[in-house]
Amino acid sequence: MPTFTSIRQPVYARQGMVATSQPLAAQAGLHMLREGGNAIDAAIATAAALTVVEPTSNGIGGDLFALVWDDGALHGLNGSGRSPQALSLDALPGGQMPTHGWLPVTVPGAPLAWADLHARFGRLPFAQVLAPAIHYARHGYPLSPVLAENWRRGIEAHRARTGPEFDEWRRVFAPDGFQAQAGELWQSPDHAQTLERIADSAAADFYEGELARKTDAHARATGGLLRLEDLGEHRSEWVTPISRAYQDHRLWEIPPNGQGLAALVALGILDGLDLPPRHDDPAGMHLQIEAMKLGFVDAHRYVADPQHGPVPVEALLAERYLASRRAQIGAVAIDPQAGDPDSHGTVYLAAADRDGQMVSLIQSNYMGFGSGVVVPGTGIALQNRGHNFSLEAGHPNVLAPRKRSYHTIIPGFLTRQDGVPMGPFGVMGGFMQPQGHLQVTVNTVKYGMNPQQALDAPRWQWTGKTTVEVEHELGGAAARALQARGHNVVVQLNPNAFGRGQIIWRDPATGVLTGGSESRTDGQVAAF
Repeated sequence: MPTFTSIRQPVYARQGMVATSQPLAAQAGLHMLREGGNAIDAAIATAAALTVVEPTSNGIGGDLFALVWDDGALHGLNGSGRSPQALSLDALPGGQMPTHGWLPVTVPGAPLAWADLHARFGRLPFAQVLAPAIHYARHGYPLSPVLAENWRRGIEAHRARTGPEFDEWRRVFAPDGFQAQAGELWQSPDHAQTLERIADSAAADFYEGELARKTDAHARATGGLLRLEDLGEHRSEWVTPISRAYQDHRLWEIPPNGQGLAALVALGILDGLDLPPRHDDPAGMHLQIEAMKLGFVDAHRYVADPQHGPVPVEALLAERYLASRRAQIGAVAIDPQAGDPDSHGTVYLAAADRDGQMVSLIQSNYMGFGSGVVVPGTGIALQNRGHNFSLEAGHPNVLAPRKRSYHTIIPGFLTRQDGVPMGPFGVMGGFMQPQGHLQVTVNTVKYGMNPQQALDAPRWQWTGKTTVEVEHELGGAAARALQARGHNVVVQLNPNAFGRGQIIWRDPATGVLTGGSESRTDGQVAAF
């Protein structure tokens, strides 16, 4: 029996389901399902709507990754963009990568990823799928509570940024008279026009048309390095998902440059350890934290763009290597170091339809609103993924031209060991994401929790060395027990620190869908 009971209950349906962090976006996806679309149509409609109704976490100028279960197989799409051709270590002032402004901007991959997903799997016309997002942008919508608070924080942070490259952000996201509070109306005709151009051209306009030329012109006018050629050379990449078994299930992730490998290494280490029967037993938390540390340091050491050098995925997931890492876990917290297998702001959505197609999709601008650079007249808020490059010479993830950085956003998918799909899930939130994947998987497989329970259970997050942040709901007794094992425990009162997840599981016998939506945000499971 599950050892945790959530106040909220999961949602059950059979015809179709969408789970995401904004109710209006979830309803956009549900509308596609009701109109005869499939899970891909629903996912793209939801993703496009999220760029409008949750711009604090993603935007048209961000990246996207997706896992798609279709016709008995799992497909992966890497929709992350590369650094500009002119960006190199020599271009960084003082040898440092800033968090905002033009330098960390990489080519946005989300618009082409929408188009590529639709071209391969979609059923409804692309313009129809993007119509809800266009409607919300043109006619406006009221801010929800968590969104409003994140928006307020974004406005406060933006006050310190000066320079002409930031002027458009203020005009679009902090116009005169606008108050970031629940119920406040916000609209952006520029977003609507851009989404219409993307819909009419299957995203081609974004990369080689008028939108691309506007991006190039703004970069040239305000000190950016992104050029028309960088945009025109962008391509999405279909990839083979990677996985690792845990008990009688298997967790699937997108391969590097995504950080899903960290969750797989940690889960593989845990698979050889005997967790206690209760999920809130500090002894079990200790084992999970230590396994996650080892998975993270390996990811930070090896994950990079595989087109710039091989990433030892198979070696890191080999049982012999995992056993060697497992042996380093003892009764006391360690400050982990990377191993050697040869001797580290986002929105997530899950969608499923009546025919068994299921989608796990995540997209992001990073660090809330992203770089703070918005292309004038377009509503395109550009991401700052370049901040995740290493600046260490010789590191696999070192900054270089036309290179994909280490990427934090990762969609997850769970199957049973016999290959039968269970469904899509994800936990957004920077470096919390693989930690969230680990905890949700263990809560589901080991502790038998339903989707809502698995999401609502109190979380922890390793932040470096022996420091672990825990939610207040974890309780004082558990925190003291972790401290006794050598963990530097910090109680984190900000729920945003622990990610925001969504889950949809499908019963293979009946087709019944069971969904859960993160109680830490404004999310919703929309179904029929």
